[in-house]
Amino acid sequence: MPYKSIEALPDSVRHVLPKHAQAIYHEAFNSAWEQYKHKEDRRDDAGREETAHKVAWAAVKNSYEKGDDDKWHKKT
Repeated sequence: MPYKSIEALPDSVRHVLPKHAQAIYHEAFNSAWEQYKHKEDRRDDAGREETAHKVAWAAVKNSYEKGDDDKWHKKT
């Protein structure tokens, strides 16, 4: 289900991403949750939540990348 705030995101997201990246994830997840609510709109047999998480991570990766230090950094 959609997240009401970035504070409600899973620990696996909040503990690894900077605040701005968390905001991107939050917006993308909630948008994908609505966009892919019908099974025929999703690829394969992926569930609605799984699809929304994949979309959210893809959105983060458009602006951020994981560095050699294992932390996420804004792309230049």
